[in-house]
Amino acid sequence: MELILKAKDIRVEFKGRDVLEINELEVYDYDRIGLVGANGAGKSTLLKVLLGELIPPGCKMNRLGELAYIPQLDEVTLQEEKDFALVGKLGVEQLNIQTMSGGEETRLKIAQALSAQVHGILADEPTSHLDREGIDFLIGQLKYFTGALLVISHDRYFLDEIVDKIWELKDGKITEYWGNYSDYLRQKEEERKSQAAQYEQFITERARLERAAEEKRKQARKIEQKAKGASKKKSTEGGGRLAHQKSIGSKGKKLHNAAKSLEHRIAALGNVETPEDIRRIRFRQSKALELHNPYPIVGTEINKIFGDKVLFENVSFQIPLGAKVALTGGNGTGKTTLIQMILNHEDGISISPKAKIGYFAQNSYKYNGNQKVLEFMQEDCDYNVSEIRSVLASMGVKQNDIGKSLSVLSGGEIIKLLLAKMLMGRYNILLMDEPSNFLDIPSLEALEILMKEYAGTIVFITHDNRLLDNVADVIYEIKDKKLNLVR
Repeated sequence: MELILKAKDIRVEFKGRDVLEINELEVYDYDRIGLVGANGAGKSTLLKVLLGELIPPGCKMNRLGELAYIPQLDEVTLQEEKDFALVGKLGVEQLNIQTMSGGEETRLKIAQALSAQVHGILADEPTSHLDREGIDFLIGQLKYFTGALLVISHDRYFLDEIVDKIWELKDGKITEYWGNYSDYLRQKEEERKSQAAQYEQFITERARLERAAEEKRKQARKIEQKAKGASKKKSTEGGGRLAHQKSIGSKGKKLHNAAKSLEHRIAALGNVETPEDIRRIRFRQSKALELHNPYPIVGTEINKIFGDKVLFENVSFQIPLGAKVALTGGNGTGKTTLIQMILNHEDGISISPKAKIGYFAQNSYKYNGNQKVLEFMQEDCDYNVSEIRSVLASMGVKQNDIGKSLSVLSGGEIIKLLLAKMLMGRYNILLMDEPSNFLDIPSLEALEILMKEYAGTIVFITHDNRLLDNVADVIYEIKDKKLNLVR
């Protein structure tokens, strides 16, 4: 294998915090690396360092080949030179940058990178806003790409298909795992079990030594008390009594020394990190929000036309009470439009009179505000502060972020808050448009659990295969102007 990139002494600080503290990284041709980590861990920053867009003091970088970059959505720019055959397959042959959808912008970025003659591609969330067909096409193109690939992605299916190595970025450092994302998860679970066993062994041994040390101290105190009592009596045996007292003192000293020795052994155990606690969040719903209609949302022969484009023709559907219903289909087929039609109670759509609907929009990451996090979460919420903190913690929101203003949080952090707020809100039906976009994988996996535990009905749009497999009870696909029941 041929080395195409080597970096040493990557040190990046932000507001006094070490974001990156990496001694050495190497990328070889044919490498297929998935870069994973929590929102704010520094993944995008690391890509910019490797590209040379950000140069930390003292960092040594050796690039032995040309690299292309697929940036996140808001960084897209048009380029003149493109492979028009590839652009056509990606569905972006005639696009206006001002009117592009999220999926179209993403396809353009990918086409630009794959059209270039480069030794490696660094990609930041390349599947964002792509439909399932677009993701599968991208996977096919990348499998035939002969250079190196280093990709940040929250799409677990995509990572399983593309990468054979995972770089986990945590606390500023990289840990390398061989295999795809599923292999990485298995290794992490083995680490967690090993950590739990070590912690249990540590706790047991520490408790045993502490009990033994306390027992030695008790024995020493008893001997000392006996010695004090004996010293008050007049000696009738002369030197014999004195010798006896010295013997008692010697025993007490030995016991104290034994206790100290045990304390040293306790200190030598060090401190074993507490294993990650897997918490289960339980949602509750007030009696006032209970629905009894077995199908709280029903569509009957609905039609939708935009200009000359027909989206739906005589479409009918039923949303079962309490179900988690997924809407799938290609970009532009009308998934978001159908959600909006339900939200607006348009003609042909019947909704239970007691329905309280919450809506998560696709572009919620643009949200901005100076309100405090906890204050924001408590609005229109029947959960107490402890419950709110538990849900936020399960989504990866740090406790020291609770007192911050919304305006200082990242887009990914805002999304976590909006999703958590909706799940704890005074609703019994949730409409969610691409809720997994821009979440880190741990938060996405937490979201899956929260969605499954949610007591109400959820209708959600997603292109995430794993989210579909793990959450959806019912799957509809919009295709050829019809809404087809897939599962």
